[in-house]
Amino acid sequence: MTTPLGDKIRDLRKAKGYTLDKLAELTDSSKSYIWELENKNPPRPSAEKVARIAAALEVTSDYLVDTSATVTVEDAADQAFYRKYRDMDPITKKKIRRMVDLLGEDE
Repeated sequence: MTTPLGDKIRDLRKAKGYTLDKLAELTDSSKSYIWELENKNPPRPSAEKVARIAAALEVTSDYLVDTSATVTVEDAADQAFYRKYRDMDPITKKKIRRMVDLLGEDE
């Protein structure tokens, strides 16, 4: 029996192209622990473990544990992109905006 947490972890992991081994490595966990989070209903993971998984998947801990959220994986990816964008220098931001404008002209 999967859980909303497990479904989110699996969907985000696959969207990033991570294997179970890769996510386990990034979060200082075992492959079997990640598999159990994704596929079983284990005891709640610690806040620290959720934070490590969220960081590796570039989402917030709140997103992972909030069962009422209807945020899609695509929405989470957009949020992760925006967080990266916010930290960019002004020149890089200007280049990104120009590229988006150029891509939008094709439609």
